[in-house]
Amino acid sequence: MSNSTKLVLDFDNTENAFSVLSNSELKQSAWLFGMMKNATLVNLGSRATMLALKFRLPITWAIKRTIYEQFCGGSTLKECVPDIDKMAKYGVTTMLDYGTEGKQTESDFNKTMRFTNDSILFAEQNETVQVVVVKLTGLMEFRLLEKLQNGERLNPREQKFYETGLKRIDSICRLASEKGVQIYIDAEESWIQDPVDNIALDMMRQYNKEKAIVFNTYQMYRHDRLAFLKKCVSMAKAEQFIMAAKVVRGAYIDKERARAKNKGYPSPIQPNKATTDKDYNEAMLFCVENYEFISVCAATHNAESSLLLANKMEEEGIPRNHPHFTFCQLYGMSDNLTFNLSKAGFTASKYLVYGPVKDVLPYLVRRAQENSSVTGEVGRELGMIKKEIKRRGI
Repeated sequence: MSNSTKLVLDFDNTENAFSVLSNSELKQSAWLFGMMKNATLVNLGSRATMLALKFRLPITWAIKRTIYEQFCGGSTLKECVPDIDKMAKYGVTTMLDYGTEGKQTESDFNKTMRFTNDSILFAEQNETVQVVVVKLTGLMEFRLLEKLQNGERLNPREQKFYETGLKRIDSICRLASEKGVQIYIDAEESWIQDPVDNIALDMMRQYNKEKAIVFNTYQMYRHDRLAFLKKCVSMAKAEQFIMAAKVVRGAYIDKERARAKNKGYPSPIQPNKATTDKDYNEAMLFCVENYEFISVCAATHNAESSLLLANKMEEEGIPRNHPHFTFCQLYGMSDNLTFNLSKAGFTASKYLVYGPVKDVLPYLVRRAQENSSVTGEVGRELGMIKKEIKRRGI
């Protein structure tokens, strides 16, 4: 099947990119990204914010009116509805993530499961919410995953907690399968990723027989992930399930390199950005070549990679809205990709984090620090916003 209209993708079209934002929202974004250009200010502010919340100082309102408003949908699912509906008017779908991670208690893990299941039920009732995201460290103890990766045996008590965690994950995936909602399992640090991969693959074997329900996340800044992605597709072909992958560049680069250096083992991270980009783009081409066996979400803020995938789909005559292809960017960032892809007829989505400020703060700190880093995208974001402000004459 060929696409009926010639592909025109202009990621510099700010009118499409920011059509969802009012003049006041656009100016607020410009102010925030302008502040985030200062890495020193971001790092100091991040530490001060974490301390203030730790000592229960009344700063939640300030966070909520600034960085939280930019990158999160709200404290509850209900608060997310206006943003979800606003994006849906422009053909952009939503991926929901209850932004909790690194929890420690069974009570917290059960709470995360309940919120995740609530998100699935919410998505079932809202056709523009197609995906719910879950982080396994929000459902079971980090140290159990670390022991398993190290080949250590769990004691009877630990084994019981691990099996309880597996039951939580299975119940989430089962509910998602019943309701026709996709579950994206987030990537974790490399020193617990192997058991996360094994769990994700087990869930795929069980729930991806007829269509893609459970997705695993592949971080291409690791030099072994492209080979692993290809291995998983071969596995899926042999075992007759649909392989499902969210492909990202990665989020823990500094942490990974520092730990490898401190502990004296070879870094799992690519030697430079160019090799990461090369593997990411090769992964996109590989997914197109094997699209009958793999459902892929291209989760990237990189215009070149997005254009590469779109053009390759076009060359192969794959419908732009084919269910095995989704483009995704974080809410509050890269609107020039999301809204222009959607306007061209591709399935484009926003990754929308929600939850109380104290729960999503680690996520917000990462967003701020990544954007203010040398490889961050705050300059590009700010430039696009200023361009649209000038176009609107405001």
